[in-house]
Amino acid sequence: MWIFRHKKKYDSSFERHKARLVGDGRSQREGIDCDETFSPVFKPASIRVVLSIALAKSWPIHQLDVKNAFLHGNLNETVYMHQPLGFRDPARPDYVCLLHKSLYGLKQAPRAWYQRFADYVKSIDFCHSISDNSLFIYGRGRDIAYILLYVDDIILTASSDSLRRTIMSKLPSEFAMKHFGLLSYFLGIAVTRDNNGIFMCQKTRKFLNGQYLTFTRLDISYAVQQICLFMHDPKVEHMNALKRILRYIRGTIDYGTHLHKPSLESILSYTDADWGGCLDTRRSTSGYCVFFGDNLISWSSKRQPTLSKSSAEGEYRGVANVVSES
Repeated sequence: MWIFRHKKKYDSSFERHKARLVGDGRSQREGIDCDETFSPVFKPASIRVVLSIALAKSWPIHQLDVKNAFLHGNLNETVYMHQPLGFRDPARPDYVCLLHKSLYGLKQAPRAWYQRFADYVKSIDFCHSISDNSLFIYGRGRDIAYILLYVDDIILTASSDSLRRTIMSKLPSEFAMKHFGLLSYFLGIAVTRDNNGIFMCQKTRKFLNGQYLTFTRLDISYAVQQICLFMHDPKVEHMNALKRILRYIRGTIDYGTHLHKPSLESILSYTDADWGGCLDTRRSTSGYCVFFGDNLISWSSKRQPTLSKSSAEGEYRGVANVVSES
């Protein structure tokens, strides 16, 4: 089927009309039409670490976008589809199409694209990080480069312009893509770089529960965590609390995360936990902050999945969480 939409720029202004042929993945059956469908995306902490490293080394950070990324994926299964509307062969109306490549809408399309991209960058001497499969690292002597992949969006930074140009000449030879220059807007995040570092702000994001705003807003992390506990069965008091969060966000819309050039490239973590703080379940809530040098790269406020028999047990679970993140 065809999907039509108006593509907008980051400032919500009109960019162009788009028409895309997609497959109806609702008719696919797991184990018959598709097997593995999971596709990794990078962790929020990964982008902050890469940006901090680029700041420490004074490397430029570039942004690229792969055109029609899912169409590059190779299918391991045999998939047929009906002839698309507007392109049907009148002489063979009962014929169907055998797909040789992936198609938007297929359940395995994201995984097929990721695997295709990962296989190629590994062929040009990149390897993926052991802690994040969407972070690819190149290291040959003093030449170092990092690639972050989020679906079809790419962040690239390298230790030298010659290495960056070499990588950027190889990627378009395999995938059609656009180069947007230096990083300025990524996943709804406006990125501004100056002599003091990088400032990330999500003032254009409009998510009701604030889930994605916490990417740059540590100050609302705990409040959003608390309100999301009741998102499947909200009451009036929960809606009032949500409106209060929205009023706070409206008054602090320009807040964000500032990354400075780190003086020390070391990791420092803080954590804390209560004991049985949830009145409904008596489960504990733990939180942590992880710093890379002077930069806050990861934070969390989350209710623990099991009951703690003592305050010490709750604290140990909090420590386990932050050690795992670090």
